[in-house]
Amino acid sequence: MYKYLSIFLVAILMTACNANTDTENEEDSVKQEYNTETIISEIDVPWGMDWLPNGDMLVTARSGDLWLYRNGSLVDESIGGVPEVWARGQGGLLDVNVHPNYEENGWIYITYSNSEGSGAGANTALMRAKLNNDRTELVDKEVLYKAEPNTERGQHFGSRIVFDNNGHVFFGIGDRGARNVNPQDISRDAGKIYRLNEDGSIPEDNPFVGEDGAKEAIFAYGNRNPQGMDLHPETGQLWEHEHGPRGGDEINIIEAGNNYGWPEICFCIDYDGTEITPDTAKAGMEQPEWYWDPSIAPSGMTFVTGDKFPEWQGDILVGSLKFGYVMHVDVENGEVVGEEKVFEDIGRVRNVKQGPDGNIYVATETDSGVVRISPANE
Repeated sequence: MYKYLSIFLVAILMTACNANTDTENEEDSVKQEYNTETIISEIDVPWGMDWLPNGDMLVTARSGDLWLYRNGSLVDESIGGVPEVWARGQGGLLDVNVHPNYEENGWIYITYSNSEGSGAGANTALMRAKLNNDRTELVDKEVLYKAEPNTERGQHFGSRIVFDNNGHVFFGIGDRGARNVNPQDISRDAGKIYRLNEDGSIPEDNPFVGEDGAKEAIFAYGNRNPQGMDLHPETGQLWEHEHGPRGGDEINIIEAGNNYGWPEICFCIDYDGTEITPDTAKAGMEQPEWYWDPSIAPSGMTFVTGDKFPEWQGDILVGSLKFGYVMHVDVENGEVVGEEKVFEDIGRVRNVKQGPDGNIYVATETDSGVVRISPANE
């Protein structure tokens, strides 16, 4: 009896093992392979990337140059007419985003560290401009917003630019290293997410319009240093991530008027190991959708759409400055449910963006340069 029972149990175990093996083989068989190719190696710190309708790619260099990538290479000279940037610390020429209706209006938007205005140093500004006919120079430049006052601190300028589908432009500015002053005070710039009409005017339904002393461009506040933003492809919600210090990197869904807590709440400690706050939650302050502890130093963020990466469709790719990989963040039904590291050792990632060709582009601050990731079967 025991002999037959043993044989029966062995048969069950073998069946289970074979089933697991079949599942693993099936998963392996559907796992997509990728090509990674460095397409730009000449830019020291590429920061922002976006595409013109003809396929030309604009790339910002934090040092202050704006480059055009065309037909497989950078043009010989950078684009002229770029505003002077305060290129110190984390400051410089930051994001670039082409207006969704560029073919009709020709507008390009950039964020950068601007030294104009009150005080020594600089603060983040949003500008829009157009390219001249041969695309060699910026013209018709308009500063739409300039954070005040300036400061000589070199950290936490933000910044990413996102358009919604309702005539608005969003951008973020970090707390500029003044965590106990700026993020929780809506009468002060920095540590905020802003929303403007595309011409720079204030939307009438911004949450703090008419509030005494408030910066009416503010859309949300309590943010430390936002360096990744994108719209959810189905809900249209604005998703954002930001740096914590040691721990406390966050992914947030940004809603009008919400307070995201920095530095009153945080899943973090300071760089020197001391406590910033004992609280991870407070009434009236939003909890992150996801957070990292220890920190990965996130930068760049894109929702994956289209058919080239079907296993990631609707999910997020986030770059890691600290560890040099791309993080795949699994999103289901509007919630983060898990993560996995992909493209490890790709370099110190500054930006991740899906191009109009459906491929993924990763800008790194290393010899990897700007890397294009595409399916291996292309």
